[in-house]
Amino acid sequence: MSRISRRFSELKERGEKALVPFITGGDPGILATDPLVLEMEEAGADIVEIGIPFSDPLADGRSNQAAYTRALERGVRPRDVLDAVARIRRVSQIPIVLMTYFNPVIRYGMARFADDAAEAGVDGIIATDLTPEEAGAWVREARRAGLDTIFLLAPTSTEERIARVCELSTGFVYCVSRVGITGAQASVPEELGELVMKIRSHTDKPVVVGFGISSREQVQQVCAIADGAVVGSALVDFIHSRHRHDDFLPQVGAFVRELKAGTRPAAVGAH
Repeated sequence: MSRISRRFSELKERGEKALVPFITGGDPGILATDPLVLEMEEAGADIVEIGIPFSDPLADGRSNQAAYTRALERGVRPRDVLDAVARIRRVSQIPIVLMTYFNPVIRYGMARFADDAAEAGVDGIIATDLTPEEAGAWVREARRAGLDTIFLLAPTSTEERIARVCELSTGFVYCVSRVGITGAQASVPEELGELVMKIRSHTDKPVVVGFGISSREQVQQVCAIADGAVVGSALVDFIHSRHRHDDFLPQVGAFVRELKAGTRPAAVGAH
């Protein structure tokens, strides 16, 4: 059982849902990635997503694009992110998922990337722009290396696409809450519950919802219908706005702790 599957099993026993914070590897600096992950784990994060900076992140909104650009300008490359994961692994067993576009994986070499990621201690990979129809070679390499392969579903996904993604995904299925790009939103779409139910009709794997979730209340709403919530852009912006403060890490911890409260039984049951 992978770290990701084990974490969902533990959460189910406690009646909790998963909080999955997303940060950009190398923003505000590659040496900040390790302490950020450890601070978020201490604050209650269940799984951490780390984005590999890429020059053309088409699925990402302004916040993540800016973070990727800042990291690239500092010279951060995929190998640097893998090295950060390896350092984290010396002191933590929190499940770690890398979110990437497929171009950096191809440039790195699929087999080598899978091997190096697994050796560093990565648990799963989300290749944002890789369609299930074109994913055969990558899935084979990832499975060989022992990595979970996590694919995205959107409100526009057909029944056929939902079935295929549920078949290929391990660890969890990533449900995109809305059509469009990443970015904090004011509300959770009303039709999200219907989409999650449709996905559940094809699989018993955990369903985690991302894109647009930015507050404890939204985490709570999502966790009332899904197995977990990803908070990305709101956290990326929070980190960027406060990284020069002396109490930067405790501030991040407090933000994550507030989000995590929305995943617990009393909060989820209240919705």
